[in-house]
Amino acid sequence: MHDRRMDRPATALPTGPHAGRFVDGALAIVTAVGVLAGTARFGGRLDEAGALPLALWLGLLLLGRRRWPLTVLLLGVQVVVVFHTSGLTDTGWVWPLSVAYATLAADDRPGRPGLPWAVAVGLVELAFAATWLTTAGGATRREALASLGAEALWLAALLAAATAYRNRLRWRAELDERLLRAARERDLEAGRRIAEARLDIARELHDVVGHTLTVVGLHLRVAAEALDDSPHEARTALATAQQVRTEAVRDLRALVHVLRAPGEDPVEHPAAGAPEVAALVDRMRSPRLDIRLATSGDLTALPAPVSLAVHRVVQEALTNTARHADASRADVTIRYGDGHVEVSVTDDGRAVARVARVTSVAPVPSDAPETPGTPEASAGHGIRGMAERVRTLGGTFSAGTRDTHEKTNHEPVGGWLVRAHIPVPGFRP
Repeated sequence: MHDRRMDRPATALPTGPHAGRFVDGALAIVTAVGVLAGTARFGGRLDEAGALPLALWLGLLLLGRRRWPLTVLLLGVQVVVVFHTSGLTDTGWVWPLSVAYATLAADDRPGRPGLPWAVAVGLVELAFAATWLTTAGGATRREALASLGAEALWLAALLAAATAYRNRLRWRAELDERLLRAARERDLEAGRRIAEARLDIARELHDVVGHTLTVVGLHLRVAAEALDDSPHEARTALATAQQVRTEAVRDLRALVHVLRAPGEDPVEHPAAGAPEVAALVDRMRSPRLDIRLATSGDLTALPAPVSLAVHRVVQEALTNTARHADASRADVTIRYGDGHVEVSVTDDGRAVARVARVTSVAPVPSDAPETPGTPEASAGHGIRGMAERVRTLGGTFSAGTRDTHEKTNHEPVGGWLVRAHIPVPGFRP
């Protein structure tokens, strides 16, 4: 982004226009007094027709030095040349224009290289002065060299000082720009982390609360139906519901602890991981829904983020099955090996009813952006949360009716399929 401060002259003070005009006026007065004092110091003529109007002209020109530095210098050189060639003054070619030279040399605005112009004008002025002194002025070459040598050295020192000042201002501007850019990057990074934290919290709350309410409701319904005919079965269902409620409270407490004391380990760690999927399946199994689990590989060796993602994908998929599918059977398969873990959850429920509630999510590469209007963006929070978890770990995710994924003799299979493929870093067979 373009910074307007870089368009100002390097000599402009950052304290506002009033301070700038005050500095210009002060430099005009100093120049006028300096011309008179220098003329007297070097034995020149102090008269009303020579030194005094020269001092006034050079001082007045400096009032426009900020806006037109090159024009001010060129006009100043012409004034000095006119006064010298007219015999109105006999002292100083370069030093009366010191402020004008310094202003132009320090001008660092884009497209206006002040230093080359200052050098060029100075060399032309000295060359003209040398020519005029050795011709019309009647001075010898040695006298001209002695007279202009000191002024040439003064011009070189003046331009060097102005260049150093300009470079210092440029360095400060670049430093300010870097600091501003670093602050913006920190703000963007903080915003990104806050957004990620919000997504993590939203996913955890959705998974924990949604799953808990679904499972508790499922077992309460079983208990209500079996209360008269099978009190034992009703008590078992109520005990399972109470267990799920206790685990949900523990998970929520751990999440609140993380929010209140970020960076500290929670006192109680939520039991959410691939090895706990068997207990999850047992809690969700009921007379209305038979759930079968098949695993391969050592699930305890999965890294914690991958293990949590596996658990949450199975949890959300089974929760959706219990809520929307009206299914009688669900199959959960977890395979760990060859540098990845693959999770699939299928059921035999009514896919049509569920399609009306959530939109199918096609397989999404890990680097694919999530944009409004895509199937994933229009899906429910549960499916979107599963896809985000898997994609964050570099995997791919899909969810939809089984006939979109597999066919048997070109006939629809029916039911619902959730599939996740997650790479496992540092896998060792």
